[in-house]
Amino acid sequence: MSDDMNDLVPSPAVESTDGRTAPIALTARSVVYSYGHTPALRGVSMDLHRGEILAVTGPSGSGKSTLMLCLAGILVPDAGDVTYDGRHISQDDESQRSKLRRTEFGVLFQFGQLVPELTAAENVALPLLLAGTKRSAAISAATNWLERFGVADLAVSRPLEMSGGQGQRVAAARAMVTEPSVLFADEPTGALDALSGEQVMTQMVRVAREAGTSVVIITHDAKVAAYGDRELVVRDGMLDSSPS
Repeated sequence: MSDDMNDLVPSPAVESTDGRTAPIALTARSVVYSYGHTPALRGVSMDLHRGEILAVTGPSGSGKSTLMLCLAGILVPDAGDVTYDGRHISQDDESQRSKLRRTEFGVLFQFGQLVPELTAAENVALPLLLAGTKRSAAISAATNWLERFGVADLAVSRPLEMSGGQGQRVAAARAMVTEPSVLFADEPTGALDALSGEQVMTQMVRVAREAGTSVVIITHDAKVAAYGDRELVVRDGMLDSSPS
């Protein structure tokens, strides 16, 4: 498939709960990215609708995680454009993109990346504290999000005292505590057993739908992809044009 054909991959309209077509929140147009001389993305174009849960799948090394990093403003494309809410974030500098990730985007990685010295409540409150929220208000908000993810009883526990699934739900609460418009989840169950993975996905999808948050799930697991409203398949740095 050529790069030009990759631009023609359709993005079907996603209906909101009231039956109307949901507006587009995030777009990528002809995004190219390489690691040195090794191409990872070869002109990817896609849309993410507001409130949509989008699964991006593909084999290891296909470029799906690189696509997420470009969408989240962690990586800057070599060519092409990423737009959020009409803003060309791929043209922003690092400080502007970092602020966007603190306010509008949430990111959940495979291993959670909790701070081991902090309690669950402190870990979840951390993004708010870094943004200048008073500690009492930040801890209160963190406790609320821990409750929404079903792990309020772990508020004073530290990461080493949690199971993998519990820790990942705490990490998901941290990613949601700023009430982001878009949540990026990179292999959110990749380090978990089947039962823990199911618990994390069930809680994450439920909470995201309640909050109206758009979600991009990067996964190679068909069971995880099934939680999405729609699936995009990445192969060799391009989108598969076959309907999902």
